[in-house]
Amino acid sequence: MKFFIDTANLDQIREAAALGVLDGVTTNPSLMAREGIKGQPNIEQHYVDICNLVDGDVSAEVYSTDFAGMVKEGEKLASLHKNIVVKVPMIKEGIRALKYFSDKGIRTNCTLVFSAGQAILAAKAGATYVSPFLGRLDDNSVDGVHLIEQIAHIYTNYPAFNTQILAASIRHSVHIVRCAEAGAHVATCPLTAILDLLKHPLTDIGLAKFLADAAK
Repeated sequence: MKFFIDTANLDQIREAAALGVLDGVTTNPSLMAREGIKGQPNIEQHYVDICNLVDGDVSAEVYSTDFAGMVKEGEKLASLHKNIVVKVPMIKEGIRALKYFSDKGIRTNCTLVFSAGQAILAAKAGATYVSPFLGRLDDNSVDGVHLIEQIAHIYTNYPAFNTQILAASIRHSVHIVRCAEAGAHVATCPLTAILDLLKHPLTDIGLAKFLADAAK
């Protein structure tokens, strides 16, 4: 499984990269705003700054909801850096844009996916990644990991589908483990969720004993 960090915070990206397990970054307008990044030139430069920190894919989201607007924005984003993956919403015009980008060799991430049917459409359109938002499904009393399992099963049935499952809206380390079991290719999450994978009380107890014995 690949690990992406879901943030626009450069310090968090540096910390995750220093662990040696970071494969990419996803971000969105909300995360950019949280870091005080406003205005298209500043946002575009921030994407470049992120790409310069990560040796992997960086999802950059379009703002438009019409086909022509998504194409224009997506082509501009893709031109910023070789690591950029254009993030496109799961809407009718988004499917058209995914197919357009796929035909042009521009990699894409279909976002805001909440059903297996949507994931099928994204794969048919040639999306590089499909992003099911499992945490938001959990918030609405639906098992988000079950959707990951369902999509993985469907994609396995059709080897011509090259779309990778990018489990998004991950809230904690248990989500990561369950997504790995379910067949997700990528997990994108906050840095805290990745760091929580390190934790186990028996590890702490065992290390404390080893250190105490070594001191003797």
